[in-house]
Amino acid sequence: MNHLLTRLGVPAEIQALFNMTEVLIFNYGGQQEHYCEDFHTVPSTQNLWLAGTPQASHVIISYSAMEAIAFITTNRHRYPRLNQLAFIAIGNRFFQAQADWIRDNFPARKFTLVFGNDLIGHLTDIKLAAGIKHIDIRIFHAASQVMIYRGNQLHLFHDEQLSLHLFQEAFGIRPRFRTGKPVNSLTFLDQLKHDTER
Repeated sequence: MNHLLTRLGVPAEIQALFNMTEVLIFNYGGQQEHYCEDFHTVPSTQNLWLAGTPQASHVIISYSAMEAIAFITTNRHRYPRLNQLAFIAIGNRFFQAQADWIRDNFPARKFTLVFGNDLIGHLTDIKLAAGIKHIDIRIFHAASQVMIYRGNQLHLFHDEQLSLHLFQEAFGIRPRFRTGKPVNSLTFLDQLKHDTER
């Protein structure tokens, strides 16, 4: 058990799922994410952080281990079988090699993508989903619009309307990936911290 996670409201069963110790350091194969009260560092690396069951039927992907912990803590009621979950963190930057590895090692799984509730988060959802599905896209941004090309096909999205759902609808992509977005915060970790301060 970790006292900081306990203060954030992370229950014992979730701390056990992630094998939490007193120091919150998460290994990305050579680089580390580190979380404490005063700072949170997340690496930019092609490596991944992994937790949960490798044979899981459902994979939850986020930018950091702490975001994965916050997501499952705030959404525990939606996932009654924790032993059917795998968690992956990609770090601060998406690399196509990460999507390739996920596709090769987690075929035919359900995916929930958990990135920020902002334009960067929505774009990461889209890039990662397209990467896992091995769909070539090009993304450009100008004048509060996102232009996404798939081959010769182009779709325009206003910044405030862009979502993975609209992208999948526009390009007819199935099966669909889901996203997890906090309602009143940028991230689930922000939401968890806010909830404990009330």
